[in-house]
Amino acid sequence: MKAVTWQGKRDVRVDDVPDARITEPTDAVIRVTTTAICGSDLHLYEPLAPFMTPGDIMGHETMGVVEEVGAQVGGLTAGDRVVVPFQICCGECFMCGQGLHTQCETTQVRDYGMGAALYGYTKLYGQVPGGQAEYLRVRQAQFAPIKVPADGPDERYIYLSDVLPTAWQAVEYASVPDGGSLVVLGLGPIGDMACRIALHRGHRVIGVDPVPERRARVAERGADVLDPDAGNDLPGVIREMTDGRGPDSVIDAVGLEAHGSPVAGFAQKIAGMLPGSVAEPMMQKAGIDRLAALKQAIEIVRRGGTISISGVYGGMADPLPMLTLFDKQIQLRMGQANVRRWSDEIMKLLTDDDPLGVEGFHTHRRPLDQAPQAYEAFQAKTDGTVKVLLSP
Repeated sequence: MKAVTWQGKRDVRVDDVPDARITEPTDAVIRVTTTAICGSDLHLYEPLAPFMTPGDIMGHETMGVVEEVGAQVGGLTAGDRVVVPFQICCGECFMCGQGLHTQCETTQVRDYGMGAALYGYTKLYGQVPGGQAEYLRVRQAQFAPIKVPADGPDERYIYLSDVLPTAWQAVEYASVPDGGSLVVLGLGPIGDMACRIALHRGHRVIGVDPVPERRARVAERGADVLDPDAGNDLPGVIREMTDGRGPDSVIDAVGLEAHGSPVAGFAQKIAGMLPGSVAEPMMQKAGIDRLAALKQAIEIVRRGGTISISGVYGGMADPLPMLTLFDKQIQLRMGQANVRRWSDEIMKLLTDDDPLGVEGFHTHRRPLDQAPQAYEAFQAKTDGTVKVLLSP
């Protein structure tokens, strides 16, 4: 089968790889009808290269049609249409019972001290072959896949795999009070969708991003937008817009891709050029995350407010302004989205009315064999690229 494989920093290719097949009784195999490039895939494209191996299959936003199921997979049959959550979870362990599916005790990657295994995402998360391919072996298929109706375009449902639950959890964790205000830092796919969800709930939303096309998309939905590169005092401007005290909540939808940390950015590039045995501990321990967005969130949020972090961070040793966090009584919530915790609630909004605008959310759809060009455009943020769907 054809699949998008990682071959090196900024080098992805479409190669012939062994066909996906059932190897465990809890497996299923699906024929992929739509898969997507996620903003966190860009971390693999460059900053997290030390944790990748040439030939790794990319992708964790996938849907398709069931081709075959294992002996212990109930509730699915050949021909069913499903969306595959990006994390692999059993639905039966203690953590799944708490709604913390990204901490699933059945699939935790204990060799690295990490949570649940993820599709297409580095040694840290199990190095499981991903879904940017013609077929996908779905693990823990007795629980994880989300059955969706047979009608309606893929564009209506594909975002259940990651974008919708990640943005939904970000807004939930932000704890915006009724009639409250929310600042969203970063208007890529997750930040954009978080704005849509918050606006749908009646919150006042201020979106911040340096890319004009991204600001325009969110402004069209009714949010106020700001350019962080406009040369203004961004925290001061936002305080003026929020009764002089700052917003109730801030979502950091940027993570380690933040602009404004040239030293950290240079360190990440150096780590990407080092041998894996040297670069891996450096990335984990040496404190080379880019914390510009998070530090900005801490400055922006009002006293007693909440910061919700959905952007991915990869290091462990960066200093945080603990004095400010403590003095302002800021609450922090974060983590990978627990897809199945939110999927049933989100499904109620995936109607013909399309209140979140999911069917028109993508900016580009390309055939699978154009994935390398799509990655390049997404990384460079050219041609208005915000969300790319791939068709195997």
